[in-house]
Amino acid sequence: MKKIERLISIVMILLQKEVVSASEFSRLFHVTKRTIQRDMETLHYANIPIYAEYGAEGGYALMEEYKFDKRLLNHKDIENILIALGGVEGLITDQGIQTTIQKIKGMTSADISPTLDLTFYDWPGRSQINEEVLFIRQAIEKNWLLKFEYVDQMGNKTYRLVEPYKLHFRERNWYLFGYSLEREDYRTFKITRILHIQKDGFFVPRTDQEFQHKKQYNEQKNLVNVHLSIDVAVRDQFIERYGKDAMIKGTAGSYLAVIELPEHQYAYQFLAGFGNKVKIIKPKGFIAKYIKFLEEAVKLYK
Repeated sequence: MKKIERLISIVMILLQKEVVSASEFSRLFHVTKRTIQRDMETLHYANIPIYAEYGAEGGYALMEEYKFDKRLLNHKDIENILIALGGVEGLITDQGIQTTIQKIKGMTSADISPTLDLTFYDWPGRSQINEEVLFIRQAIEKNWLLKFEYVDQMGNKTYRLVEPYKLHFRERNWYLFGYSLEREDYRTFKITRILHIQKDGFFVPRTDQEFQHKKQYNEQKNLVNVHLSIDVAVRDQFIERYGKDAMIKGTAGSYLAVIELPEHQYAYQFLAGFGNKVKIIKPKGFIAKYIKFLEEAVKLYK
């Protein structure tokens, strides 16, 4: 974090908390107490009315008349913001997010114990993906041109030079949306398929990327209605994803479900994960493609 960002963060925190110790600031920003003392001197010279309180409960504080009305956000508002931020924090570890969470917590004197808790699996590969996502975020903010190798779903490798515009988290995966100079068009890249990513100069942002992102996302849907016979043992998993309205009571041990799925391997992988607990009833074309997908998998063991 740059010094100016740290100074602004200090003021934001002191606007909401009565007294904050140098040790607490030091832990929050990962700097020494001496650095915090110099920051306070800088703020003092900038005519920010910060003063020191001494003693066991001492620290730094702002003159009361400099603070704004905390009633702008109530306790429930702050709790909801923290829940949302906590969800993002579970997907990616970012010092900026950590700092923001501390700022928001400082906006109330009450102990916040959210009634909603979000938990994400700490998979071993997530830390590496987090590093790549943070690097791409930096590239987007600083208009870095990125070059990398890209491996498609068939294992084919291509070399790409891309203007990065947006990071998108869909389902369980991170994607980069950007303009491919080789293809002379906008493309979406799955982060786990990107290899050896690095900076390769700068670029001037195009003005139509938002429209192209929405257009490409809509084109990727290509959904069809699929009728399924679902064993009662996996009913809850389908309800969580598609809602109770998608489920129609069938026999004692199964349900009929009507859901939308894209006609590509990710949908087939999703259904295959349920083994013999799910059977496709129609359409016939979807069934044929799914059977072909399963046959290709079985060939590996023959």
